Amino acid sequence: MKNRFIRQNKQTAGRNRILSACLSAAVFGAFWFGISSVSDKTNEAELQTLEQAVMRGITYCYAAEGSYPASLNDLKEHYGLFYDEEKYRIDYQPLGANIMPDVTIIRRKN
Repeated sequence: MKNRFIRQNKQTAGRNRILSACLSAAVFGAFWFGISSVSDKTNEAELQTLEQAVMRGITYCYAAEGSYPASLNDLKEHYGLFYDEEKYRIDYQPLGANIMPDVTIIRRKN
């Protein structure tokens, strides 16, 4: 029968500490990877939602008024477009009253 209370030699104790540290690092790395993956997917979905909202506002304006909005501010003021201006920049280039504007949405660096 083995005695449970016998001390391990220093080499075995050191190996156990290294194994424990590696296992902890692996768990932390997997957790970090999972969180960053979810964050990336959320950011991508947020960008797509903003693109859809802008296009929906442009289309609704054209259907209601017979012309596209003259500026991004028109979309904000009259058609309820709201977004985080610190996170996104929208480049809105009107091309004419009856030509769909060129819209580019850029995520700003955080």
